[in-house]
Amino acid sequence: MIGISTYMESGARWGVWELEAALLPAGYPRLVQAAGGLAAMLPPDDPAYAAEAVARLDGLVIAGGPDVEPVRYGAAPDPRTGPPARERDAWELALIDAALAARVPLLGICRGMQLLNVARGGTLVQHLDGHAEVVGLFGRHTVKPVPGTLYGGLVPEETSVPTYHHQAVDRLGTGLTATAYAADGTVEAVELPSAGWVLGVQWHPEMGEDPRVMRGLVRAAATRA
Repeated sequence: MIGISTYMESGARWGVWELEAALLPAGYPRLVQAAGGLAAMLPPDDPAYAAEAVARLDGLVIAGGPDVEPVRYGAAPDPRTGPPARERDAWELALIDAALAARVPLLGICRGMQLLNVARGGTLVQHLDGHAEVVGLFGRHTVKPVPGTLYGGLVPEETSVPTYHHQAVDRLGTGLTATAYAADGTVEAVELPSAGWVLGVQWHPEMGEDPRVMRGLVRAAATRA
């Protein structure tokens, strides 16, 4: 069972309804399913319930989404930083802490990687150019792995990945290691070797055709189960 964090958005529409809804792009559960896992959505909840939720999972995905509120890493907001999603920040940070404490395999995707860094005391670059060139459209760029790492073992060659973000890891959090880079030096993957299978990727594997990262998570979850 692989839990995936979700958006909580107002004004979602289906049929005759327009209501608040817990949303998740279909690429996430489809990628989990293609990798052999069973996907479960984890909408924002009281952070006090995070440990109980994680205890019922074999693996956890923290999905992409809005910018992390800068107060979470001790910074003032840049004018280009998006509006906060405080409920989601609190819930997902609690999920990350619970997964690390229980050594539940964890994959952070885009925002999820940034939150992992913030959870470990790291900071973020609030704006950079070249990684989200057209609003609403995913771009692509190459990512080079660091040999001998978790990510390097899953994807040993340089690859082209789907990307859409304007923030990135700045100072690494405690215990984290950078394990892949873009050509411009942006950190594209981080790992926490002391906590078992913990990986963050800055791109969006759910929008591509390469299942190896998710397969790695599902294998680690199956072994733990």
